[in-house]
Amino acid sequence: MTTSFTLVQLRYFATVARLEHMTAAAAELNVTQSTLSSAIAQLEAEFGVPLFVRLPRRGLRLTPAGQTLLARSGAFLEEASLISRAVREDTPVLTGELVVGIYAPLAPFRAPVLLQKFERLHPEVNLVFLEGDQGTLQQALLDGHCEVALMYDLGVGDRFTRQVVERVSPHVIVPEDHPLAIAGRSEASLAEFADEPLILLNLPHTREYYLGLFKQLGITPRVRHVSLGYETVRSFVALGHGYSVLNHWVDHGMTYAGERVVPIRLADPLPPTEASLVRLVDNRPTRKSLAFEAVCLGRPSGDQRQG
Repeated sequence: MTTSFTLVQLRYFATVARLEHMTAAAAELNVTQSTLSSAIAQLEAEFGVPLFVRLPRRGLRLTPAGQTLLARSGAFLEEASLISRAVREDTPVLTGELVVGIYAPLAPFRAPVLLQKFERLHPEVNLVFLEGDQGTLQQALLDGHCEVALMYDLGVGDRFTRQVVERVSPHVIVPEDHPLAIAGRSEASLAEFADEPLILLNLPHTREYYLGLFKQLGITPRVRHVSLGYETVRSFVALGHGYSVLNHWVDHGMTYAGERVVPIRLADPLPPTEASLVRLVDNRPTRKSLAFEAVCLGRPSGDQRQG
């Protein structure tokens, strides 16, 4: 079966999908709205399915078929761009924009370092981070708002693939004047905190994960405060409002409240969680995203001249 869609139509489609608005996409592409609408209509006729849902006064949203086309066409469009550049130049390099999702509590620790390393290797790529919770990042991948996301493997559905970057074990944080901190304890059982107030990081999937740790050990925690903010949780603990269980270990202990927390490893046999690079199963990785993966994994990114 032959197909008659063009690269231009695919580029138009990808821009509309990114901006979710026909007028804004036409302005960015410097074409008329009627030209853009015609290109999208031709694509929909070619595939025999609608690619967008039209939302009155709210723009456009990709249909499942549109999500599939966006996922499949990204690498194709990038390869076409590389072919064009290779014809003009002997040494094509990575160019363009790469949007990477990142789990918000990880972002302060990981994003600046990853950006520095990536820019050093690929200075012509504009690396953009999209922060969010576990659910938000999965939806961003489905909607084509990012190509890959660095997040914990918590509640990740079967429409995604995972590349493990790091395995981390949960630990407890307590204020500096906590008896265990004063005693210099570096390890404790979660049962030792059963009667103390818990400050819970209350993000989707993350909340269930932390409460599940207590359930595995047959402990019912006394949840005193919940917060969506990682640093808010740490500050609550630093000022003596309770203890918390977290994954990412911070050595310095300083909080926004100006006081310190003390991390204590858990002696309980709890499984580690995995920080992973997550993609759509149907999404053929672009070379830019593979280069980002190589930076995350600390391995050579191959021929850095290639896109």
